[in-house]
Amino acid sequence: MNNIYGLIMSILYIFLVILLSRLFTKAGKEASRKFIHIMLSNWWIIAMVFFDNVYYASILPAIFIVVNFLSYKYDLIKEMERDEKNSSDEKTLGTVYYAISLLVLTILCFGVWKNTIIGLIGVAIMGYGDGFAAIAGKAIKSKQFHIGKSTKSLAGSITMFIISLLIISGGLAYLGVSNWLIKSLILALLSTLLEAFSIKGTDNLTVPIIITLILHCLV
Repeated sequence: MNNIYGLIMSILYIFLVILLSRLFTKAGKEASRKFIHIMLSNWWIIAMVFFDNVYYASILPAIFIVVNFLSYKYDLIKEMERDEKNSSDEKTLGTVYYAISLLVLTILCFGVWKNTIIGLIGVAIMGYGDGFAAIAGKAIKSKQFHIGKSTKSLAGSITMFIISLLIISGGLAYLGVSNWLIKSLILALLSTLLEAFSIKGTDNLTVPIIITLILHCLV
């Protein structure tokens, strides 16, 4: 029965996030996008609390791969899609990759490895690290560099590193991993590099999946 409650709570939470994102539209479409990007990563906590069956846990991420692709094509969820007219960055499949990562990590962490904490670390870095890095990059004037058609900033990369370090070090310390601080520094740097050099929204794939795979090897 907990799995059914998990599905209900997941659906309610996702719709609540999308509804609340409309409060940020006055600050621009990018603000509402990043609010969704950050807050949806918290779904993993709901999954950890309610789901004990990988198939139930995989339902929402699988559905949202389709929903996010349709939204990308037809602008169905306007709060989630980038406004190309008012953004220097091109529209990408980043939201689809986000859902794919959630599905892959759900299958691995709930089904194969039975270790949801390492998945939480990877998803939190994708949500909070990447999300706040983009916000900092827009808000703080700093040196910028271009990778493909994407624009990155020193402020954004520093923010990504700091948030990644906090999340990873907290997770590794909780899991009792030896030399957790050194390993956290290395993984935080790797997260930052992956975020910076993954083009066209693919950081939503590379950051959470690669970091979680490495974490699995460490624990």
